[in-house]
Amino acid sequence: MKSMKQIDTSIMNLGSAKIASPLKARGKEEGGGCFVSDKERVLVNIVEDDVVEMVKSRKKLLSFERAGPRSKIFFDPSKLRCAVVSCGGLCPGTNDIIRSIVLALYYNYGVRNVYGIRYGFQGFISSYGYELMDLMPNSVSNIHEIGGTILGTSRGPQDVESIVDALERMNIRLLFTIGGDGTMIASAKIADAINKRGLKTGLIGIPKTIDNDISLVDRCFGFDTAVDMAVGVIRSANNEATSAPNGIGLVKLMGRHSGFIAAAATLAMPVVNFVLIPESEFDLEGPKGLLQALKERLSLRKHAVIVVAEGAGQKFFEDRPTERDVSGNIRLHDIGLFLKETIISHFGEQDQDITLKYINPSYTIRSVAANANDHVLCGFLGRRAVHAGMAGKTKMLVGLCNNHFVHIPMEASAGKRRHVDISGDMWMSVLESTGQPSLKN
Repeated sequence: MKSMKQIDTSIMNLGSAKIASPLKARGKEEGGGCFVSDKERVLVNIVEDDVVEMVKSRKKLLSFERAGPRSKIFFDPSKLRCAVVSCGGLCPGTNDIIRSIVLALYYNYGVRNVYGIRYGFQGFISSYGYELMDLMPNSVSNIHEIGGTILGTSRGPQDVESIVDALERMNIRLLFTIGGDGTMIASAKIADAINKRGLKTGLIGIPKTIDNDISLVDRCFGFDTAVDMAVGVIRSANNEATSAPNGIGLVKLMGRHSGFIAAAATLAMPVVNFVLIPESEFDLEGPKGLLQALKERLSLRKHAVIVVAEGAGQKFFEDRPTERDVSGNIRLHDIGLFLKETIISHFGEQDQDITLKYINPSYTIRSVAANANDHVLCGFLGRRAVHAGMAGKTKMLVGLCNNHFVHIPMEASAGKRRHVDISGDMWMSVLESTGQPSLKN
């Protein structure tokens, strides 16, 4: 039985929700008859034998509060001022989230004052001089068709107390933050500062990471689009490789700490021969290293396709200085260019001709509009975030767990990451698809 760590899954509330939801007057088909109770829970572990064993041993089952509209809401929509901010790197679907939040607030709850914070948390700091953006249905109706974020974005820390000062000054009572792990950590600190001041201001997070590595969340928006785009790139790399004697297609994909995109794209386009991810160490030299395995592959089939996640192989740069970006994240060394140069040098020393084509599509992928699956997911996430916020919930994020949308406390997820289980079905399927051997000596 897989051990499930016990965490506090209770959700913080600003106070008692006493206002009848305006959704009550709408038809059941539109959600009016489908209110969700705070008592409804979604199990994290749904394997029957594990659940039975937990029940027998009287251990508490790990579960999350189910997301959805509540029959009673905390905020008076006619007096509410809301804000939306997007932070961190670009990700397909961010505009979809913004659109979904605005439309849900406006049409479902009758909220008329919704503002966009420009360029991430910098937009709260007056010295930057960024103006608020009025977010109305007519200004967001078509933004899902374009990539990027209409609000702009930025990285780097901003003073938490100054952000809360700005929220007070603007009389913002409900803030939606869209961002990755760093944004969720900052959001938790902002929520704590709000609570310390005794303010009745809610903060709801919508996790954004193209790498799909947010802890406790099954799938993040943008991931499906990234895999879609990566498949096309791998197809091109394979065409290049098979069109030349000893052709090698080398593709670097996103994945700082987790190789989900590389693994999923390989399974979707099974022409890849070697997949290198942060979770699975590999050697270059030696009888079982990548270079020897690549030589054997070229001897047998005359071509090869390699997919590498950006965070893989960082051990090869241990003698180089460590640098950090403005957000405090370690700057990764470029494993893609390193492999390109190493492979070309290795086969050159052996007087073996190769044709290597290197493709790094990262910025192209992250800046596109979402695909159909992510359009749908973003719509659900945005609406669920609004339902939670209007009910007075705070310091939480909305995520997908076992095909149900749930409320997850920020402390339970922030600062933690999901990783590809190298003993699990996904990685085993990748190894079966590629046929790659162990690359460790």
